[in-house]
Amino acid sequence: MAEVRFEDIRKRRIGAGGAVEILRGVTLTAPEAEMTVIIGPSGGGKSTLVRLVNRLEEPDGGRILLDGVPIVSIDPLDVRRRIGLVPQKPFMFDGAVMFNLLRSFHFRGAVPPGENDPQIAQVLELCRLEAGLLNRDARTLSLGQQQRLSLARTLLASPEVLLLDEPTSALDRPTADRLADTLREICRTRSLTVLMVTHDLRLAERVADRLAYLEQGRIVEQGGAALLSDPRSPELRRFLNGSEGQG
Repeated sequence: MAEVRFEDIRKRRIGAGGAVEILRGVTLTAPEAEMTVIIGPSGGGKSTLVRLVNRLEEPDGGRILLDGVPIVSIDPLDVRRRIGLVPQKPFMFDGAVMFNLLRSFHFRGAVPPGENDPQIAQVLELCRLEAGLLNRDARTLSLGQQQRLSLARTLLASPEVLLLDEPTSALDRPTADRLADTLREICRTRSLTVLMVTHDLRLAERVADRLAYLEQGRIVEQGGAALLSDPRSPELRRFLNGSEGQG
């Protein structure tokens, strides 16, 4: 288990018109063994915030703490071993499902488990993947199956923190609901700290222990999932009204 804390995080990008502030003093805590969900309009900085956690990008100000230790003081490879990222678009290596599952072991130079290892069976069950798929070409799977395979591959590396970037963005509603149930089960059974960004309000309401609304690079409001039914800020009320009928 591990806590992630953002303290006054700032991030700028240089564009044709000069510097643009993407994140403007974000302070937020993702507690141990809970699901923290960040919602907000596109372009508000959600995905950038996630990428900062495992040092795919670096902030221009503020700091991110992993169990009280600034991640800038931890080797980036160690950070990525402890913090697993499941990207919005799943990437499949050329080869079978089993080959894809074991890639993290090869990258670490560790001995991978065999096909009959209980770890494999457990992660397949958690992610609702059939064992009969292990020898199938991963790139022939449906998008929903590839999403779950990407999640299973990350979980096999035993991260302390799981980052999810729009995990249901391309899924139909029944598949998204099944993935939501999977995420809740994983968080509960593995005591994982989960930080997720999503535009899917139904998913957020279904899984969030804590919820934060990010707009124009700022955390406008945060609290429990009840924020979706009882928003306090005019910004969140506008966002929810504009999202009615979506997701």
